Amino acid sequence: MFEGLSDKLSTILNGLTRRGALTEEDVNAALREVRRALLEADVALEVVRSFTDKVRARAVGAEVVKSVSPGQQVVKIVHDQLVEMLGADAAVIDLNAPAPVAILMVGLQGSGKTTTTAKIAKRLTARDKRRVLLASLDTRRPAAMEQLAVLGQQVGVDTLPIVAGQTAVQIARRAMEAARLGGYDVVMLDTAGRVTVDESLMLEAAEVRAATNPHEVLLVADALTGQDAVNTARAFDERLGVTGIVLTRMDGDARGGAALSMRAVTGKPIKLVGTGEKVDALEEFHPSRVANRILGMGDIVSLVEKAAENFDQAQAQRMADKMRKGKFDLEDLRDQLAQMEKIGGIGGMLGMMPGIGKMKAQLENANLDDKVIKRQRAIIDSMTPKERRNPDLLKASRKKRIAAGSGAKVEEVNKLLKMHRQMADVMKMMGGGKGRGMAGALGNMFGIGKGGMGGMGGMPQPTPEQIEAMQKQMGGGGGLGPMPPGLAGGGKGPPGLPGLGPKIPGLPGLGGFPFGGKKK
Repeated sequence: MFEGLSDKLSTILNGLTRRGALTEEDVNAALREVRRALLEADVALEVVRSFTDKVRARAVGAEVVKSVSPGQQVVKIVHDQLVEMLGADAAVIDLNAPAPVAILMVGLQGSGKTTTTAKIAKRLTARDKRRVLLASLDTRRPAAMEQLAVLGQQVGVDTLPIVAGQTAVQIARRAMEAARLGGYDVVMLDTAGRVTVDESLMLEAAEVRAATNPHEVLLVADALTGQDAVNTARAFDERLGVTGIVLTRMDGDARGGAALSMRAVTGKPIKLVGTGEKVDALEEFHPSRVANRILGMGDIVSLVEKAAENFDQAQAQRMADKMRKGKFDLEDLRDQLAQMEKIGGIGGMLGMMPGIGKMKAQLENANLDDKVIKRQRAIIDSMTPKERRNPDLLKASRKKRIAAGSGAKVEEVNKLLKMHRQMADVMKMMGGGKGRGMAGALGNMFGIGKGGMGGMGGMPQPTPEQIEAMQKQMGGGGGLGPMPPGLAGGGKGPPGLPGLGPKIPGLPGLGGFPFGGKKK
């Protein structure tokens, strides 16, 4: 979502960091460009003014003038102000209240409110182990109640039985009573929406709020609506006392102004963001991580967390045991490709890596294509179990059969087998103690050596303190233990992926993996 804004801000700030000294005019000129970039991204004018004024007040002072690296100091100031604009600290849904905890979902029609309600219910059930009851209060939109009932079945959450003829307030009271009698922890009340904010909508929502006394009032806003989302948030907050915001369609191509403006305008935290259509496509909103992405600094912590959520520890242990024996067959490769898909594919993973934003043009020229993962898996799935465990059996006739079965060419089968041999050689080296463990695999993958990240501006390796902080984030102890494929971990984790496509100038660690090559 923030791609356009990120490109512009990165260009502006890179111009500052290349200078040895900065004058007040240099800073003012850069801030004029920052102001223009934010306005073009649909950030509210009042928010832009406040942002640039605060950055200027700090950037032209002694803090920058006396700095060893003035340009880097300005980048830090811009980053800090972005974090402040977005809310400083991450906020989560507050369930610290006597059960059943009522959560009132409000927002305009078409913002994804009903789908988001089901997503949050699944999240509370799966991650927080809470018993959740869903109730639709939308008596106007055709099949609105049935829609929530179907979504409830999909996510495995109970829904309040539909009783025709009841008003929204009557349904809300019945839901609270059913939750008390049924021993539910949370009741999610999905209110009706309108195309625009009107008095009848607000009056009905206010009556439901008075009848249920919800602990949380979550406003669901479509990030694609730009400035209108900010006006909607202000209107709902004034009438209902919104406690948090959920932004949907954050995976779209909107300019991102709503996300940057809503927190600053309303003072209410953005608690969750929808990142796709699937029922598990919901993430916590972390201001500092979003600021890092906007400024092209990457988001390693989110990458590790996402990988951990989709990672099978038992499979990791099996992989680690095989690696110590120097074994790596095509079934192992298929598992690695599947894990890569789960954490967002090669594009999603690289988007969270520090310094990758600067290499955008080169990555585009390399044609890194997530569809290749599916094709590679299809080729492996077309093999027999015996062939997957012993690739040496794959002679010409078998390759033709596999290519026909997977809709691929024999050349693609050969490329896959060549890549597997390269990875198997790495496994043998690591299994024999010649490798550097998972950290070494990550170094091979992204070109990280003793001097930092080659071709990426000398990005330093993480300090012991940073590693310890990440361990605490992950809830781990000493060492990150068996980590997802392709991520740095303890010495016993499964291997990383040795390369990511044909050699790209400036990215010395990205050679040898199947993603990439010119599209045909």
